[in-house]
Amino acid sequence: MKNLIIIGHPDKKSFCYNGIMKTIQVFLKQNKEETCVIDLYKENITFQFTKDTITRYKELITWSDRIYIISPVWWFRCTPAMEAFFDQIFTPGFAYKFTPVTKVYGYPTPLLSDKRVRTYLTHGAPALPVLTMYLNSVKLRLIMGVYSFVFGWFKTKTRQFWSVPFVSQNQRMVYLEKVKEDIRKYLKQQDNE
Repeated sequence: MKNLIIIGHPDKKSFCYNGIMKTIQVFLKQNKEETCVIDLYKENITFQFTKDTITRYKELITWSDRIYIISPVWWFRCTPAMEAFFDQIFTPGFAYKFTPVTKVYGYPTPLLSDKRVRTYLTHGAPALPVLTMYLNSVKLRLIMGVYSFVFGWFKTKTRQFWSVPFVSQNQRMVYLEKVKEDIRKYLKQQDNE
């Protein structure tokens, strides 16, 4: 299987970059899986992608079977680089199309529904306020507002890690074990197909 990792964190020492992404890379390499990385902050300081970059990113998405999206949550959204990626890459005609129902209404038909997508979000906040007061709005927005258009409802999985700057190293290792467990499941599904 072909794996595409999209990392949206500017700090290479961060848990997103040095923890989650590195864990995914190492685990996939150990299992002899093809892997490519899009490092959004390394490649796109201005968040305005060139025509060649857009073409290359779309080719990588088309190439991939599985996509891993990794981002911290800043101001109840993914990072600016990740948001720019969604806006400029997952465009109509490539990621989805509108199927007309009436003259003024249509519904989105995903064009990338063959992709398996796993998203990892890191939060500085604890789970309780995000899940209760804010109704888990970040995950809800991604699933209902981004992924339903692009990938369909059931091909994406999102895992959130809470209080990342404040938890112990042991807790971070527990988080990374969950990442490995997710990949093991993907590999097992691949073997069963």
